[in-house]
Amino acid sequence: MSRRVIARAYGGPEVLAVVDAETAGPAPGEVVLEVRAIGVNPFDYKLYSGSFGADPAALPLGLGSEAAGVVAQVGDGATGPMGPLSVGDEVIAYPLSEAYADRLVVSGDSVVPKPASLPWNEAAGLLAVGATAVDTLDTGNVGSGDLLLVHAAAGGVGSMVVQLARMRGATVIGTARPENHDYVRSLGATPVSYGDGLGDRIRVLAPDGVDVVIDTAGGDEAIDVSVDLVRDRSRLVTTVPGRRHAQFGFRIVGAMGPDGMEPRKRARTALVDLAGAGDIRVRVARTYALSDAATAHTDLRKPHAAGKFILLP
Repeated sequence: MSRRVIARAYGGPEVLAVVDAETAGPAPGEVVLEVRAIGVNPFDYKLYSGSFGADPAALPLGLGSEAAGVVAQVGDGATGPMGPLSVGDEVIAYPLSEAYADRLVVSGDSVVPKPASLPWNEAAGLLAVGATAVDTLDTGNVGSGDLLLVHAAAGGVGSMVVQLARMRGATVIGTARPENHDYVRSLGATPVSYGDGLGDRIRVLAPDGVDVVIDTAGGDEAIDVSVDLVRDRSRLVTTVPGRRHAQFGFRIVGAMGPDGMEPRKRARTALVDLAGAGDIRVRVARTYALSDAATAHTDLRKPHAAGKFILLP
C-alpha cells in the first residue's frame, strides 16, 4: 500500500487529495522505489487546471514528473541508462507521470544513480528543470561568445539556464524581481528588473541587441522585449508557448516540441554528474509534507523565494 496525491477533478489546488493505493510488484524492466523526495513544478498544476484540456475520462489524474528514492525491488532485466539496477541503489527518477507518492513502480529506463554528495531534496528537484534548461540551450545553439537574455532567471528553469549557459561561455542578462537580483548575480548573470522600461534597461547592457533569448516567463512584456532585442528570430526559444509566441516564431522545447522528451532524457547523466561535482546548484525554496501538496501548489502560484518546492513523503 502507498499514499499518492491525485487530482479528483479539474480546477485549483482544492481538487487535490491524498489516497491509498495498492503498489504492484515490478514487472520485467521495472523497479519499485521508496521515495525520499519529490519535485514540484508548474507543469503539475497546469495539468489539472485544464490548461492542456479537461477530459473527464482522464480523471483521477496522477501528478509529478520527478522524484528521488531508494530501489526497494527490481524486476527481471531492469536496467537504467547507466547500467543494471540493484536493491538499495539511491537514484533519481525522471521523467515520470505520477511521482507524488511515497512508493512508486517505474521503468528502469527512467532511473539514474544519485551522487552521494547530492542531498535528497536537491536531487528530486534537479532533472525536470535541468533537462529543460539543456533543451532550451541546445535549441538556441547557445555557445561561447553569445549574449543571452533569460526571462525569469531566478525561476527553476531560468536559474539552471543561467548556470549552464555560463559554463558554455555565454554572457547572460536575466530578468527577475529586485529581491532576487542577488541570487541571479550569484549564478553569473546580470539582473534586470521587470516592468515598464524593461527594454530600455536591457539596451543599456546590450546596445546592439542580444544573440539569443530564452523565455521561461511568458507574457506580453517578455515577448515584446525579446522580439525587439534579438538579432536573429530563429534564436527565440520558449518553454511557455502561446499564440503570440507562435506568431513571432519562437521555438518550443520539451514535450510540446518536435522532438518530445528525448533531448531531456539524453541530458540526465551529464546533469547528475555536474550536480554531484557541485558545478551546478539546485536551490530549494520550501519543503512540504506529501499530504500538504495542495498548500504547496497554492504557494507556488504566488510570488515566493527563488528555488524549487519539494514534497517529502
